Amino acid sequence: MRVRSNRTPSETRNRAGLLRRPHAPKRSEPVDEPPEPADELSDERRAREAGGPTDRAMYTCACGYVFEADVSTSVSCPHCGAGQAW
Repeated sequence: MRVRSNRTPSETRNRAGLLRRPHAPKRSEPVDEPPEPADELSDERRAREAGGPTDRAMYTCACGYVFEADVSTSVSCPHCGAGQAW
């Protein structure tokens, strides 16, 4: 099925109107690349200088107490002393 336009040739819309932006101008000068890091271990050194990651988690005990503690395989509730599953 072919759809016929209800517009006459004089009513055609200008497609370069307000809805479209012009193309971005081309750059005549090359863009500078960011400098390479001095060494490949700079991220690791920065993390170590900051004290390393802080691995803490929020735990909810069966007694209803919610607490934050270091991530470990043996975490116990400070309220009732029950061991927490990890």
